[in-house]
Amino acid sequence: MNYLIVVAHPDDEVLGAGATIHKLIRQGNQVAICTMANHAAARANISDTLIDDQNNAMRVLGVEKVYAADFPNIKMNIVPHLDLVQFIEKCIEDFKAEAIITHHPSDTNNDHVMTSYAAQAASRLFQRKDGVPKLKQFMYMEVPSSTEWSFDSSANRFEPNFFVEIGKEGVQIKLKALAAYNGVMRAYPHPRSDEALTGLAAYRGAQAGCNYAEAFESVFETR
Repeated sequence: MNYLIVVAHPDDEVLGAGATIHKLIRQGNQVAICTMANHAAARANISDTLIDDQNNAMRVLGVEKVYAADFPNIKMNIVPHLDLVQFIEKCIEDFKAEAIITHHPSDTNNDHVMTSYAAQAASRLFQRKDGVPKLKQFMYMEVPSSTEWSFDSSANRFEPNFFVEIGKEGVQIKLKALAAYNGVMRAYPHPRSDEALTGLAAYRGAQAGCNYAEAFESVFETR
């Protein structure tokens, strides 16, 4: 199956689904990354070589296809919604995506929210255009240091119902890919630390009765 991971920024794809991406590829699936904002002007301590960092991280995971837009970082709320949607649609059509994984819409990061809404709208492309594969799955992922900070109590928060067992090897691959991003990781107890990410994988695994896991919220699935 062809999986398109739609994220706001380079590093989000690894934080949210790095081990799952690696596992999917090893199982024979095709995975492509779609990143919407590829500059870090508003992010402190992030490398100026962010795109090169992402390429290095993708080599660790085994990803060969990356789509990169150039929407403004932490300003995606002022970009016309249609522009965001149409870029994702082009990626869906080119990659022949059958499954989409993106941010949860009640994330505290505004770029994540805008990306999620745009991905939701773009997911219906198969209903409007001939030749686009039918969507088989749409899921939200959790990005530590953002998804858990969902202060809006009026919105539905991330509630995982789909767990991918990744094992200790998957955790190690995820941390290795994140290490390719200069300035992204922090010292414990920050959520983007080796210890916190390992602990989260252990907790999600315990929830699902398996040995380490990444968690997702599946909101659409066909068989």
